[in-house]
Amino acid sequence: MLVGEMLNMIINKEITINELATMYSVTDQTIQRKIKKLGYEWDKKKSTYKYIGKSHQPLDTDFSTLFRKKQPSNYKRIQIKNKDKKKASYSKDTSDILDVLLVRTKSPPKRVYQGFYLDKDVLSIINSVPKNYKSELVNEALRKVFKEKGLL
Repeated sequence: MLVGEMLNMIINKEITINELATMYSVTDQTIQRKIKKLGYEWDKKKSTYKYIGKSHQPLDTDFSTLFRKKQPSNYKRIQIKNKDKKKASYSKDTSDILDVLLVRTKSPPKRVYQGFYLDKDVLSIINSVPKNYKSELVNEALRKVFKEKGLL
């Protein structure tokens, strides 16, 4: 993927830094460091990258060449079911890395953040659960009560 294409996709929110990191098997920070090394800086107010480098913009540079190990360029989506959640993984079978970008690795969120005031006794039970499972606990508890009342 060319640097110019990648930056446009990030700006247009067609791909995230996290998805790029997954694609290249590196961390988010590595992707951000590589973009900065190319001479680009994120402009928070305009939500865009601006070029601050001294030479011409490297828009036609292949981004994958910036990594030490050779990155696979051909992938095929394979669905794996794990506890009713789909996770995408990729194998070298199809023709193009565009397939990876066109096949979104993240589904749109099914959950919406909502804040509530909780009583201390209820909150102490919720806080006794590991951070990653708090939303699941609250959703399942409410779902159980709503099903019992015939609302779901």
